[in-house]
Order: sequence, then C-alpha cells, then structure tokens
Amino acid sequence: MRAIIEPPPEPHAALAPLWKRLAWFVGLAVAAALGTASVAYLLRALLR
Repeated sequence: MRAIIEPPPEPHAALAPLWKRLAWFVGLAVAAALGTASVAYLLRALLR
C-alpha cells in the first residue's frame, strides 16, 4: 500500500527546478488572494 504522507526528502536529494517551485508559490499565493477576496465580497454582500 502506498503511503498517504510522504516522508521528508533525503538530505542529499536534489531540489525541484526553480521554475516549478516558483510556479507552486505563485499558484498558492493567487489562490489565497482569490479565496480571501471572495469571502470579503460575500461578507460585504451579506452586510448590505
């Protein structure tokens, strides 16, 4: 059976390419901003 949670990488393991790490960072930042904005607009609509 495959592990659900992966263990931490080995100390000598190579990092993922920079573009891939930056893409994840930007994707998560944009998703967080969109989620925050949607909750803010929803609350604003409910309070009017």
